[in-house]
Amino acid sequence: MHDDDRLARLARGWDEAAAGYEAYYVPRFAPWVADAVDAVTAGPLPDGPILVPCCGTFPELPALAARLPDRDVTGLDLSAGMVRLARERATPYHRATVEQGDASTLAERWTGRCAAVVSVFGLQQLPEPDVAIGSWAAALRPGGVLSVLFWPRHSEADGPFARLGEVVHRHMPRGDDTWPDRLTPALTAAGLVVERDERPAHPMSHPDAATFFDAHTRAGPGRPLAIARGEAFVARLRAEFLAASPRGVWSHRPSARHLVARYHRRDE
Repeated sequence: MHDDDRLARLARGWDEAAAGYEAYYVPRFAPWVADAVDAVTAGPLPDGPILVPCCGTFPELPALAARLPDRDVTGLDLSAGMVRLARERATPYHRATVEQGDASTLAERWTGRCAAVVSVFGLQQLPEPDVAIGSWAAALRPGGVLSVLFWPRHSEADGPFARLGEVVHRHMPRGDDTWPDRLTPALTAAGLVVERDERPAHPMSHPDAATFFDAHTRAGPGRPLAIARGEAFVARLRAEFLAASPRGVWSHRPSARHLVARYHRRDE
């Protein structure tokens, strides 16, 4: 599939998922959002705005605005549906803006401008994550900080994410899972020094397996796949997933990967 086709499917999927994502996943992902924001607000930053690529509904904004009230904060997302909700969230914040656009390659106007780049759970959805993170790194000013959280190859040994992955891959091949290995080299090549490479884990729970599956395919990262393969395919996955899942409340503790890096001039 061409990158343009993948991005179009991604945008449509998140357009359809936006409201449900805000209601279901934003509260569950809040601890990781806090991790990402903490990393850029704990120490000094150079002058410049804060950029949030793949901002979704912009859950990073309230904490960023509270801790860095003198900074402009811009969210960028491909999905018109996400941008609409992000702009609603940004309404009370006079220094916040939201733009619709492709975060996989930033426009040249961002190059060397930003004090920080913050992104939570968007990187792994992009066609070439290592290229994207290199583009994000290029947006930093000297001394600027990049804080990016994403879901790695394996976020849990067991649990709904792991079991759903097993079901999906019975029916379709796994995609490229080597890209996480290229992220640190991409940052180093861009002149950044990786200060932290961690696996923060937080508890999450779902009312039951059916609620999780429906949220994932209607209001989460499974929506683009559901659009591409159709409702009959999704119904087959759902039946297989529920047959192998526990009953009742399902609690788990997935771990993300968190990269924190700072830009240094090559002559420093």
